[in-house]
Amino acid sequence: MKIVEKEILSLEEKEVLRELWNEEYPTRLHLEDSEDFELYLNGLSNTKHYLLFDDSNKINGWAFTFLREGEDWFAIILDHQIQGKGNGSLLINELKKNNTSLNGWVIDHEDEVKQNAKYYRSPMPFYMKNGFTILTAIRIENEKMSGVKINWTLKNI
Repeated sequence: MKIVEKEILSLEEKEVLRELWNEEYPTRLHLEDSEDFELYLNGLSNTKHYLLFDDSNKINGWAFTFLREGEDWFAIILDHQIQGKGNGSLLINELKKNNTSLNGWVIDHEDEVKQNAKYYRSPMPFYMKNGFTILTAIRIENEKMSGVKINWTLKNI
């Protein structure tokens, strides 16, 4: 696996990432078409993309960082076939190299369904293992998502 950092995505990459998004995230977060995906991306500022390629040059994962209300935020998506093998940690560690703090929303329950009708597994244990703090008092609850804020901050030793 190799990680390629980019600021601008090609049209082909965007379509692959939209499909990955729709396959791995709950149906409530579904992005209907490339226009929906473009609207989402255009709503972010200071975006950096980290694409995870396998040996056959196929994108199997994507992480991205962006600025929201003065804080550094991130999201990460991995193909379910490569989860649990250290690939998510590989991406997270790459984000940590370039940031001193990372914030994200995480679904903290097992009620969401993916487009393949399987339940979405909360990645909370993954984030805890990777040094994130769960900010249980800060939640997002809307028609798209129900989750809790997480944060990782570089500790000066």
